[in-house]
This record gives sequence, structure tokens and C-alpha cells, in this order.
Amino acid sequence: MRLRTTAGFALMLSLLAACQPALNWREVRPVGAGAAALFPCKPKVEQRPARVGAGGAMGLAQCEAAGRRFALSWADMPDPTQVGAALKAMPLAVAGKVGKPMAVASPLQVPGMTPMPEAAQYRLAGVDAIARVAVFAHGGRVYQALLTGKQDDPAVWETFVAGLAVEAAR
Repeated sequence: MRLRTTAGFALMLSLLAACQPALNWREVRPVGAGAAALFPCKPKVEQRPARVGAGGAMGLAQCEAAGRRFALSWADMPDPTQVGAALKAMPLAVAGKVGKPMAVASPLQVPGMTPMPEAAQYRLAGVDAIARVAVFAHGGRVYQALLTGKQDDPAVWETFVAGLAVEAAR
């Protein structure tokens, strides 16, 4: 195949970067998450009730590969009118941990998500780390995908985000 454009060459480089030997991508459907994600390693999954006696659930699937941590978390909101506020708060919490002001949001589309203006992705560059975070919802459940590491790799992030889907969409 012959690459005739700079964009085609950049695409090929990003695909090669995402196929690093240390990253063994596989589709994961964490029990209880109601979502699917591509992880480059086998994630450990933890779940618990959101609040005792209130119903709902919280969960986290996470793993480490090639010096990066990959995570997908989810939580049921007791009040569905608070989903938008939760989607705004999650990246702010990550920005606080990284020690940087909130970055500008980029659009995010995840198959099966409930369309909301607060659904977005962010790149947060700290002193010693880079964090990329995506937040979205389906009904009263909020999701956060997170990638942290010492160096940024946009191709790895794009692979991770492209593998996200609410299970009803697959």
C-alpha cells in the first residue's frame, strides 16, 4: 500500500504505535458495568453497592501496561438529574490530582451513550504525569475512562477511547 498524504502517513504511524508489543489489546466487558472497553492488559475488576440500601452500583476495572494505568469506572446516580453535574465533577477531580487547571474539553462520542453536552474528553499535563480522561453517561449511570502515565501517547489513548461502548450499542 502506498501512502500518498501526510494524513495517511500519520494514521499509519498512530496505528503502529497503538500496536506496541507491551500492549495486548482485548475487549473487556466488566461484569455489572453495562459497557465494553478495549484494554491493553487484563483488568482487575472491583464492584460494590453505590450506597447501602440505596440500590445502584459502583465499579472499577483497571490494569497497568507499558508504564501506563488504564481504568474504566462507573457509578449509578441516585438522582438522574445530577448526571450532568457528575460528568463535570469527574474531570475536575482528576485535574486536582494532577495539579493542573482544567483543560479544554474535546468532543466525545461513545456508541450507546446518552447524548449530553457534558460528555467530553480531556488531556491534563502535570509536572510528572499525563492524564487523559473521558466522561460519558447512559441514563442514570456515569462512566469515566482514564489513562495515566509519565508520557503522552495519543495513539494509545485513541485506541482506548475507540473501544468504549455502552453494551446495548454492541
